[in-house]
Amino acid sequence: MPITEEKQKGEKNLELIRKAKNGDKNAMEELISENIGLVKNIARRFFGRGVEYEDIVQIGSIGMIKAAKSFDESYNTVFSTYAVPLIIGEIRRFLRDDGIIKVSRDVRKKGSVILHAKEEFEKEHQREPKISELAAICGYSEEEIVYALDASSPVSSLQESIGNGDNSATIEEMTASDSNEIESVIDNIALREAISHLNETQQKIVHLRFFKELSQQQTADILGLTQVKISREEKKIFALLRKEL
Repeated sequence: MPITEEKQKGEKNLELIRKAKNGDKNAMEELISENIGLVKNIARRFFGRGVEYEDIVQIGSIGMIKAAKSFDESYNTVFSTYAVPLIIGEIRRFLRDDGIIKVSRDVRKKGSVILHAKEEFEKEHQREPKISELAAICGYSEEEIVYALDASSPVSSLQESIGNGDNSATIEEMTASDSNEIESVIDNIALREAISHLNETQQKIVHLRFFKELSQQQTADILGLTQVKISREEKKIFALLRKEL
């Protein structure tokens, strides 16, 4: 989109937001109409999870309404950039809380207990536990362990790593893509937002490993850590980003 056209769209969005905040329902409807392309592009990322595409678009529109109501011009950012995380968040909440697949509180609680036991086991033994070992630790049957872990597993992110060390790649890199420029921007905004929720050390690891493309050992040397520590932190980072993305 040419700069002048983009600027005009930004100014129109601001005008509509001001009117909508003053109770102008027509302005809110026009704002949604003007930006429905953004919502649809985001909705496509969540298609195929048991919910109709149009329903996802409607839920995404709710996120845009919330973004319009909470948008502050002093943020010094364009509305679309501000709206993306809220639209994504609204869709995720719907799929998690109101989607077709329901996970009972009991299963969620078991999943939490199992994941905690799994993390403690990995710290102590430096490897992932077997299902039988988790069953013995938690006092659940192996079937309960498998079901609870599966129900508690987050949806895989396009940024999830496949493989080990320097030979690893992301799902996005291994999958053919026909996404357009808008979808690329959406992905970048969502990823940047997710990375901002990591702690300082984890953000440095992401920067060195995936933006500077350094090896785990090079990253470890710069941060004064061991290669094993970097590897463990990467696993934590991927788990956190999966939840966010």
